[in-house]
Amino acid sequence: MPPKFFPTRGHLLVCQGQNCQARGSALLYKALWNHLERAALAYYKQGGSVRLTESGCLGACSFGPALCVYRHRGGELEEGWYAAADFPLTAKVAQAVHEEAPLPEDRKYGP
Repeated sequence: MPPKFFPTRGHLLVCQGQNCQARGSALLYKALWNHLERAALAYYKQGGSVRLTESGCLGACSFGPALCVYRHRGGELEEGWYAAADFPLTAKVAQAVHEEAPLPEDRKYGP
């Protein structure tokens, strides 16, 4: 039997580098994971579409926790990079990905 494929609308990565963990990224990841589950936004839930992964360093070491999101929108790859991410911001980003809405601008860095 082949593996099951779950279509997604976007992929969120929460940095688990040493500096981000010192600023609470492990708790942020757990809180966001629980939120995606409860809100049925997780890609493997009925109607869900958001993937969440722990990542290595995302380059905002002095401004963590860092969050990155990748998604296809308008036929192109869109990236969102966030510094000093907290639960309200990450929940907004996840909701925007799920709804295929514009990403929040608050605390964005990079492209």
